[in-house]
Amino acid sequence: MEIMSSEWRGPEWVLSHGSNRALEFLNSGSIDFGSTAGLAAVLSRANGNPIKGVYIYSRPEWTALVVPKDSPIKSVKDLKGRKVAATKGTDPYLFLLRSLHQEGLKKTDIEHASLQHADGRTALEQGKVDAWAGLDPLMAASEIDAGSRLVYRNVSFNTYGFLNTTESFSRQYPEHVKRVIASYEKARRWILANPEETAKIVAEEAKLSLPVAKLQLTRNEFSNPVPGAEHIRALKAAAPILIEEELVKKGTDVNKVIDDLVDPTWAKAIVR
Repeated sequence: MEIMSSEWRGPEWVLSHGSNRALEFLNSGSIDFGSTAGLAAVLSRANGNPIKGVYIYSRPEWTALVVPKDSPIKSVKDLKGRKVAATKGTDPYLFLLRSLHQEGLKKTDIEHASLQHADGRTALEQGKVDAWAGLDPLMAASEIDAGSRLVYRNVSFNTYGFLNTTESFSRQYPEHVKRVIASYEKARRWILANPEETAKIVAEEAKLSLPVAKLQLTRNEFSNPVPGAEHIRALKAAAPILIEEELVKKGTDVNKVIDDLVDPTWAKAIVR
């Protein structure tokens, strides 16, 4: 995942290893834009980070529950008592929690290993954990390179890819917000028109094999970039996990947080 910072002499791209890091950078003022999972952005705003989701860069199925190729684990229920890696504050972690809850399990029913995404993949492949809440492209690479299996998939538990900025930056630099969104929108249209070239660029820039890049891209959909009702519904369906797991302060109106986060104003002015 990449996040964007600029003093507006030109963009400076900063690598983030997960939504949690991107949101930390955004909250500290180290960057001006951060690309994150939608539910991670909700969690961050609920906990005091005054951000706005101004563009949807994809609808991904970028996370699933992953096990080694020879693992006896065949379902979410089989994770009970097992060691599972997941990065706190990210879509994969929240995906894990929702998956457990759906099967009547709690976070305390597993042993959670709090690892950044790349470390989670390594731990899985080295047999140090039983399962991993994976994230593409690392997840796709583990499938192809190590034969890892996606033991549970649920695209509706994957929240959208949000481009976020801070309220203060959008007020102070509205034209810059429009310029950034226009750049993303130009890229989105090009991606839709050039899937093969897109895969080659992703492979080269992310230092992935072409098969991994292609597999990752099959799990992304780019049709609706304007934040709106579709995204609000998805986030509100996911929000109860934040309350049940006490990830937000007691009494937080998470639905209002979501309404305040999702801001279609900027994208509506650009997307045609």
